[in-house]
Amino acid sequence: MKQLFFLLLFSHSFLSSNAQPASRNGQAARGHVYGKVVEEKSKRGLDAVSIQLIRIVKGVNGEVKDSVVAGMFTKSNGDFDFNNILLSDSISVKITAIGYGSLQQRVGLMPKNSNLTDEREVDLGNFVVALEPKVLGNVTVTATRPVFEMGIDRKIFNVEKSITATGGTAIDVMRNIPSVTVDVDGNISLRNSTPQVFVDGRPTILTLDQIPADNIEKVELITNPSAKFDAASSGGIVNVILKKNKRIGLNGNVSLSAGAPSILASSLSLNLREGKFNFFVSGNYNKSGGKADSKTFRQNRSNSILQNYFNQYSTNNRTREFKSARFGIDYFIDNRNTLTVTQSFVDGRFGNLETQTQEYLNTAKVMTRTGLRTSTDDFNFTRQGSQLLYTHKFSKTGQQFTADATYNTGTRGGNSSIINSYYNTDGTAYSAPNRALNNGQGNNDQLTVQIDYANPIGENAKLETGVRSYINNNTSIFDAFSLGQNEVQTKLPLSNYYKYKEVINAFYLTFSNKINRFAYQAGFRAETSKFDGELVDKGEKFGYSYPEKLKNIWDALFPSLYLTQTLNDHEELQLNYSRRIRRPNFWQINPFVDINDPVNIRQGNPALRPEFTNSYEFNYSRNYTGGNFLAAIYHRNTLGDITQYSDTISATQYDQLKSAGVDPNAILNTYINVKNQNRWGLDITWQHNISKNLEIIPNFNLQYRKINADLGNINLSNQGLNWEGKLITNYKFNAEKSWLFKNLSLQLTGEYESSEVIPQGRRKPQYSLDFAFRKEMLKDKKGTLTFGIDDVLNKRRSGVIYDTDNFYQDSYRRWNVRSFRVTFSFKFGDSDFSLFKKRPERPMDEASPSEG
Repeated sequence: MKQLFFLLLFSHSFLSSNAQPASRNGQAARGHVYGKVVEEKSKRGLDAVSIQLIRIVKGVNGEVKDSVVAGMFTKSNGDFDFNNILLSDSISVKITAIGYGSLQQRVGLMPKNSNLTDEREVDLGNFVVALEPKVLGNVTVTATRPVFEMGIDRKIFNVEKSITATGGTAIDVMRNIPSVTVDVDGNISLRNSTPQVFVDGRPTILTLDQIPADNIEKVELITNPSAKFDAASSGGIVNVILKKNKRIGLNGNVSLSAGAPSILASSLSLNLREGKFNFFVSGNYNKSGGKADSKTFRQNRSNSILQNYFNQYSTNNRTREFKSARFGIDYFIDNRNTLTVTQSFVDGRFGNLETQTQEYLNTAKVMTRTGLRTSTDDFNFTRQGSQLLYTHKFSKTGQQFTADATYNTGTRGGNSSIINSYYNTDGTAYSAPNRALNNGQGNNDQLTVQIDYANPIGENAKLETGVRSYINNNTSIFDAFSLGQNEVQTKLPLSNYYKYKEVINAFYLTFSNKINRFAYQAGFRAETSKFDGELVDKGEKFGYSYPEKLKNIWDALFPSLYLTQTLNDHEELQLNYSRRIRRPNFWQINPFVDINDPVNIRQGNPALRPEFTNSYEFNYSRNYTGGNFLAAIYHRNTLGDITQYSDTISATQYDQLKSAGVDPNAILNTYINVKNQNRWGLDITWQHNISKNLEIIPNFNLQYRKINADLGNINLSNQGLNWEGKLITNYKFNAEKSWLFKNLSLQLTGEYESSEVIPQGRRKPQYSLDFAFRKEMLKDKKGTLTFGIDDVLNKRRSGVIYDTDNFYQDSYRRWNVRSFRVTFSFKFGDSDFSLFKKRPERPMDEASPSEG
């Protein structure tokens, strides 16, 4: 599917190129071209075979002649490769092998099985030295990457075009992606559902705000994944691809950012490609601050009868600091075998100083008492990630075997101090202050082992299969103490020691084929999952296993089907279906009680079960000169939907928590499984170049949501319509004679989210606006200066209204505030740089290894 889409997208530009070399940003595209020479009968590689790349050119008088582009002798195993070759469809390969005669064959550098996201690497396959040589397939040249590359099954966002995210984190990147929304806590949603986040195609324990934007090459957005992908992706997949290039020589980029409030960031990335090795390393530092506020207005009720009022005003002064390093090596064993090792480290520190002012009022709204709560919170974490990847490319185009192992591990820890004081209206003490001390620690490790195999069958069919094993261990220890007179500490019941182990094993098989203009992909995935949790200090165990019995085998099967009809060279229709699972995350099942807000406490639910989703989509895609258009009508039916549930705490819970200063009318926010939830929606994304310099990318998502939920005798069902709109505008000045406006580009991103129903109320509307400009400077545009304003209107906030028999609450909260950031980055490189002493080579006469 993806290959078909990109062939359609660039068919017009290819046909109109008149066989000229591909270009990128106005410059001819170059690539790495390689292959192998083998003997016909034994199929062994031949050593010291002469290889020449020849381009057909026209002379001054119009005569046609051959021009040698590059030449070399094959290695002992028959491999040959050329770097920095100008991509063109007029190249011939001339092979001269003593005792075998000579062979000259024209090849096109336009791979059929390539797409816009591939590296510029062209595998010419095996040349069989015989009287009847193999005929090689043509290849497709890649084109200039736009901000978005849209296919039926995914959208690809190229981060280098996101000016507003420069110097920020992955959270800033996500705000520029259609159909994705980010709340004030940095949680992302895709079409109002929680997607699964991958880094380089594998699970991660990193959060998005721990990934520097400058480290990201692109983001893949997959709304309805096929059976090839992890089944735990009922809300879709967001795959973050980190930077790593394979250009010859030494290449690098350094950047420095500064801004307000308290913003300081820097990054350095280096890449060295020499011989059989490609080394890459990057380091980042990111620090930010800010003072955010929140407000809560509540009516406390009893069986819908008003009892009193409560208001709360909070101010949080926060600091955040991250340091990260990532390095690795690609070892090119030969042209078709590559081994990659990657290692990363992340260290983070958070600090919060929060002040809450509380007002208690009677039914006549007369103040009866006040409260003042101050809390300090310090949190730290470490993350380490290791990956080993092996790739083998067969001589048959598109046939590939990969095997990899990814291991992530990390620790976390922190402590907080809370003081609650209460006063009468005349300023005298209402009661003795409450003091609480909390400290916690934990660790997490994940191991993912995966093997994938792809084999094209004929011209249009392809079989893909693979296996995957995922093991996740997590431990959390939290201790809470009430501090009484003479500093005597009393351990509180909300302390807990919690650990769990999650094991998921999977197998998938997909088959795709194309018959004329009709294409299909059918697949199924089998996943067994087991979760074992334990409250160690209480001796309680809980968990689940899917499938529990053979009769429940459907709980382990996840089919998918894609049907595509190509209408013409520019339009496609697709109907697809998939079944997915969503397992509760760490915080949703962790029984830890968060009392940072004494009137809105939070606690996970260890009894949560996974939810299952049947997802249907109908897509229409149209590509045209100057833009593309994608519209999707979708329906999601979710059984056992995991959703948030809130209620006032019971007398027993208050008795356990009052020593920590929790209010007797506090609301406990937790999670439950509801019966089902249905979503119907329309999602439209349009990318259009209004002119050569002006590009707009509007996105519109309309959704109707219906929740069917009962908790005991309480009916939590709700339904309603909501919509989201996002507009990304990019403008590049065309002023070659003006230094100020030359190479200057602007980006403006605006977003609005309407009110949305939840089981006990609704989320309030929210909107935001981000702006940035970028100026490229210095020789060859090696320097870049970027200035950005995040949340121009200072209105990015999240609000919720709850309306139940026991309380009515209207609240909003913020985490980030409006910020300003200036970033300067500098690119450098030396294609002749050599880390190792060069050995003598056997050049072919005067032929250069690359075309100048």
